[in-house]
Amino acid sequence: MAVGSFPLGDGEWFARHEHGAHQLAWAPHGVLAVRAAGRTWVLPSTVALWIPAGVPHATGATSSALLRSLYFWPDRCPVTWDEPQVVAVSGLLRELIGHLAQDADRIPADARLRAESVVLDLLRPVSVTTVRAPDPADARARRVAEALRADPADGRTLTEWGTVVGASARTLARAFVSGTGLTYGQWRTQLRLQAAMPLLAAGATVSSVARRVGYGSPSAFVAAFRRGVGVPPGTYFARPGGDG
Repeated sequence: MAVGSFPLGDGEWFARHEHGAHQLAWAPHGVLAVRAAGRTWVLPSTVALWIPAGVPHATGATSSALLRSLYFWPDRCPVTWDEPQVVAVSGLLRELIGHLAQDADRIPADARLRAESVVLDLLRPVSVTTVRAPDPADARARRVAEALRADPADGRTLTEWGTVVGASARTLARAFVSGTGLTYGQWRTQLRLQAAMPLLAAGATVSSVARRVGYGSPSAFVAAFRRGVGVPPGTYFARPGGDG
């Protein structure tokens, strides 16, 4: 196992690449984002992403972050996940990663092997769903998508959007389904959740985020988040103790 530490500025990305080793991407500070397999993961410090060897991905930060990357050689790793997998970062795992990030000569070889073994034991998947809001292929629907990315709280109906982009509501509805696999309503919900995640990770309150992304009440937002992600925002963005 090897550990690398990489400071990332707000909005800074490592371009699409892949590794010959498995990778666990985690940030003790800030918020990571990883794009792979047509999906995007937003990762506060409570969770990390397992990226199997050979999977092309891009890694960046939605706010200034310290990326800690753990690399595992496939021929010596008991973890066999063949797709990216979100894992929980407990207090113990957090401390162990910080411990292993020290200079190699500061930790005796036998002690390092024991710590690495415990890290592997602590890798437990989290049942969360990736938030996806892909761009539709149709140019008119894509104009709607771009406008909503700029202002997720925009509540215009497809009929109202149709007058802006020159298409009927029915045409736009078909374009969203055929181009994204989601109805317009489903797509807009996904977009709003995607927009909410960096705000929540930065410490904004649920009520303020709910307003900014277009929900009439915090309870409606929390319900949508739970349905879309699998857990409520308070669980996904729980603040761990210590710095790790």
